[in-house]
Amino acid sequence: MSEQLVEALRGAVGDGHVLTDPDVVEAYAVDWSRRFRGPVLAVVRPADTAEVAAVVSACVTAGVPVLAQGGNTGLVGGSVPGADSAPTVILSTRRLTRLDPVAELAGQVTAGAGVVLADLHRHVRAAGWEYGVDLAARESATVGGTVGTNAGGIRVCCHGMTRAQVVGVEAVLPDGSVISHLGGLPKDNTGYDLTGLLVGSEGTLGVVTAARLRLVRPATGSAVALVGVCDAADALDLVRSSVPRGVRLLAAEIMDAGMLRHVCDVASVPWPLPQQHDHVLLLETESPADGDVAMDLPDDRDVVVALDAADKARFWSYRERAAEATAVLGVPHRFDVSVPMGSWDAFVSDMRARLRGIDEVEEVLVFGHLADGNLHVEVLGPEPEDERADVVVLAAVADHSGSISAEHGVGRAKAAYLALTRSPAEIATMRAIKAALDPHGLFNPGALLPSGPASPSRSS
Repeated sequence: MSEQLVEALRGAVGDGHVLTDPDVVEAYAVDWSRRFRGPVLAVVRPADTAEVAAVVSACVTAGVPVLAQGGNTGLVGGSVPGADSAPTVILSTRRLTRLDPVAELAGQVTAGAGVVLADLHRHVRAAGWEYGVDLAARESATVGGTVGTNAGGIRVCCHGMTRAQVVGVEAVLPDGSVISHLGGLPKDNTGYDLTGLLVGSEGTLGVVTAARLRLVRPATGSAVALVGVCDAADALDLVRSSVPRGVRLLAAEIMDAGMLRHVCDVASVPWPLPQQHDHVLLLETESPADGDVAMDLPDDRDVVVALDAADKARFWSYRERAAEATAVLGVPHRFDVSVPMGSWDAFVSDMRARLRGIDEVEEVLVFGHLADGNLHVEVLGPEPEDERADVVVLAAVADHSGSISAEHGVGRAKAAYLALTRSPAEIATMRAIKAALDPHGLFNPGALLPSGPASPSRSS
């Protein structure tokens, strides 16, 4: 049956775009976190929506799971099969590179799922626009991947998550049918919001092949400041007092000292401030023009400000190289979580205290998007398959009324913990939607929704 399916896939997309060599397939079988990998029957690279539909139909007919994959930059196992999954066909969207001209009147653009985020930024910038989602993995993350996970990134405080940018999608459903709603009408009140449903569904309901995206006007100018702070509460107070009314806050990021020291060591760059601090805040605001500073920073703060493009990029590199800095130390347990504004410090203190009960934990590092309460926690020490730290961190998130997934999705890493964030009624509703669209359970099985024994639930 596998041989027959591979032949059918070759007939759909051509011999050169069905990969079965184990050495080649390996790069698609393990995600960027290096904690998750699974068996792959073949990697298929369709060139358009019709070929995607043909691939899906062949897989469903054969009863073989199919998993859409973009840049494979995920950290929660949602873009690769699970270790105990049946051999899976990975449908790579990287050849779906449609990129239409910018619609000037609407301020929108249609992009294929395989378009790399950095290419999208360059394309719309040339037309005088910006796309509101930006993240450190911009050179490899794809439009389809960010739509599938409802990605966030560094501009959420200004523009919102990916769902806020998507005004239409084209997708192939599990029965092989195609839905296409790419008109981008600001007012289109015709029933269920299928676009909103597919955004963040992590490939469990369909394969997004293209998206109609809302664009924003770029900042006239900006300034970036690095400021030494005591903790997150201190940083939030500084953001509130330093950003004048009417000035657009573009980003507010924070790193603890341990994380920043690793960045300095790995990147061979100096500590960015004259003094040492427990945390460093990165603050970016819009300016009336390049070279201007629209921040009211106190004179008694340890601060440096960047105005030109090179210095701003250098300041941002301290924050954007955080994941790289810990990756060289081993295979960290990475957590993307959120807590209510103002709860950052209490959560971190509680979480660190709980993690001290696990002898294997060597270091706990925290950084993230301060302005929207999204923390990235890196736990070093435990083996990749040891989930004790996962249980501790995610339970602490629930006890502080947070979310176990802020912007990376649920994937396989957190599926078993979904009940910490979602009620039984909500999970039952999700299952009903999944069963209606994917009755055979072949689209990214094991991701997002829990399977097997009952999941842990919120303790408070």
